[in-house]
Amino acid sequence: MIELSAGGWILACVCGLVVGMSKCGLPGLGSLAVPIMASVLPAKTATGALLPVLIAGDMAGAAYFKRHANWRLLFKLLPIAVAGIWLGYILLGQSWMNDLAIRYTTAVIVLVLVVMNMFKGALHAFVAGSDGSAWKMWTMVVFFGLLAGVTTMLANAAGPVALVYLLAMRLPKDEFIGTNAWFFVILNWIKVPFMVARDMITGDSLLFNLKLLPALLVGCLLGIVFSKRMSNQRFKLYVEILTVIAALLLFFPPGAVTGFFRQLFQ
Repeated sequence: MIELSAGGWILACVCGLVVGMSKCGLPGLGSLAVPIMASVLPAKTATGALLPVLIAGDMAGAAYFKRHANWRLLFKLLPIAVAGIWLGYILLGQSWMNDLAIRYTTAVIVLVLVVMNMFKGALHAFVAGSDGSAWKMWTMVVFFGLLAGVTTMLANAAGPVALVYLLAMRLPKDEFIGTNAWFFVILNWIKVPFMVARDMITGDSLLFNLKLLPALLVGCLLGIVFSKRMSNQRFKLYVEILTVIAALLLFFPPGAVTGFFRQLFQ
């Protein structure tokens, strides 16, 4: 059984709230769910416990923004991301890939992406240049697709990867949210049998997920309300800021993150 202190349950519910808001209108916020859950549970346990919550949020977001997904972009990215999931599954079976290795590997990847995000204009120009070179587009697709697959399998941390790629594509707000939602609803369902095989999703973890469902639903409603009030410009700025915050949180040890969030509720 997954047993938590009162403070731990508060953080877990905050995580459910954050996931709901991220999947239904505020995608950058979802990056915070990984360090919050990792501050409550060991890294591998946290990854398995978070996945069903993410899937429930994905389905709500995909249903609400179903008309806005860019399927042409998704059909290019998804097969490469699935290959990345398989690579991540192999890495999880290695003896050296412990909780600490997962946490800091993910943190380094996110930090690199934060730096890359500063050059998203150059990334867009690289893909959408006037010469229309197909190799440039496929270089981006392979790089971000593989990275998304590996990081989502290791720690459910592909959010910043997808956000940097979609920001570089300069999609309108609703299309950005819809494409992001459908990308992860498909990707996360594919991950389920792999995580069951690694004993990261169990009967106990699913009972834990059910307890977070009310917080998730409240988050979904809040995400829809807030997203309607944001312009495209403010939306992109907001996504960039939260991606940076998520990267920094991943570098702190779990105890420090837990202590920080607990101080907020005292």
